[in-house]
Amino acid sequence: MSDTVQSTGPAERPDAATAHAWAALGGGPEAAATVTYRPAPGALQARLPVRELARATVGVCSLAAAELVARRRGTPLPAVQVDEAAVATAFVSERHLRIDGRAPTSFAPLSGFWRAADGWVRTHANYPHHRARLLAALELAGSPACAGADPARARAALAAELAGRPAHAVQEAVYAAGGLAVAVAPAPPGVRTAGLPLVETRGLGEGPARRLAPAALPAEGVRVLDLTRVIAGPVATRTLALLGADVLRVDPPAVPEDPDAHADTGVGKRSTLLDLADPEDRRAFDALVDEADVIVGGYRPGALAAYGLTPDALAARRPGLIVAELCAWGHQGPWAGRRGFDSLVQAASGIAAVEADADGHPGVLPAQALDHGTGYLLAAAVLRALTERHATGGGRLIRLSLAGTASWLLTGVVATQSDANAVAAPDPGPWLTETASPYGTLRHALTPVHYDGAPRTWRRPPTRWGTDRPAWA
Repeated sequence: MSDTVQSTGPAERPDAATAHAWAALGGGPEAAATVTYRPAPGALQARLPVRELARATVGVCSLAAAELVARRRGTPLPAVQVDEAAVATAFVSERHLRIDGRAPTSFAPLSGFWRAADGWVRTHANYPHHRARLLAALELAGSPACAGADPARARAALAAELAGRPAHAVQEAVYAAGGLAVAVAPAPPGVRTAGLPLVETRGLGEGPARRLAPAALPAEGVRVLDLTRVIAGPVATRTLALLGADVLRVDPPAVPEDPDAHADTGVGKRSTLLDLADPEDRRAFDALVDEADVIVGGYRPGALAAYGLTPDALAARRPGLIVAELCAWGHQGPWAGRRGFDSLVQAASGIAAVEADADGHPGVLPAQALDHGTGYLLAAAVLRALTERHATGGGRLIRLSLAGTASWLLTGVVATQSDANAVAAPDPGPWLTETASPYGTLRHALTPVHYDGAPRTWRRPPTRWGTDRPAWA
């Protein structure tokens, strides 16, 4: 089999954001120039160039998939054309999801922007334990308003408490209690994201070339351990499952996942529960590692090190292993160990200030674009690492962060369309489908990842969270 991947046509001037992201992934400029887009000018409208970021992340993911399948088959690079309407639909997949006709709730009542004594605070309280820690930090845990079932009373109590406290003091008190809140940073960009790289990667141990047999799909036969939660990591592994990988998600049994979130991002995957502190469960996990090709982690930096699961230790156990790590705030620096979500990174990076309303109320992007964009970049990085391992061997450590993607959006992505030219958003209908699942009938977004011959949707629905055996298919 030849290792030469050829273009299907003459190179053109590449989209700038696509070229930048592809270079960050270690790809050559000739391939980036072959990626084309079917425009949807009204997609993901914002002051910041969200449309350009979104299509570029899907574009490089599609190109990485095309590159790998061409390498495996020894054929020319398939043409890559991405539809911006499909991208816009997929970037808000959680909003389009319906389960037997029911629309999930994206944000809990105590998640959002709140006036503080000297500015604004953004909270995240979607999970019960995060809500409890937020209220405990603000001495509201025993409040009748917050203990009752009336969300309006709880919101009023929280608003009154936060209005009398400085934003930074709230941020630090909630963090100390294990909760989630950040002070909203002003524009221009805040220090929390300045200068962070889009992608970090290095070799991880040595090993012979691990050649993948010819296959219909790029990641067919690849085994992926998915140690991620919420959106970015699950979007990455959902994409790898689409492209043929056997993806097994592993969660601790003590921290249940929201079933609606899993219905959206668990498609194509299986799900099992293991407590790494339990000796029997740890043996089961180690057996999975021994046959894995890729481990994708979404825990805070250092969280898995307590179990001896550093990237180098994993690679020593499984030579040639690809370890992909995702976090909120970057892998170094004073905030590296903090919990975070897309909404919080938007607030602390200056994005919320850039997108603010005319009255100064902080704004949001038209999608959780840091989550989704980072997810497609992470999948692209894994696919590129598989391509490189196919030829040269050795493992790879890959690191991305939501804050790194925010930094790119704020300073590195060039807009191609101004707000003055805004038009109606594209119709999502052609990019939605229905699938029977253990959760009920799902209406969900189709994948935006595309190259000639790519699958349009997943081979299986999500299984119920935590119900599969800890074993490879």
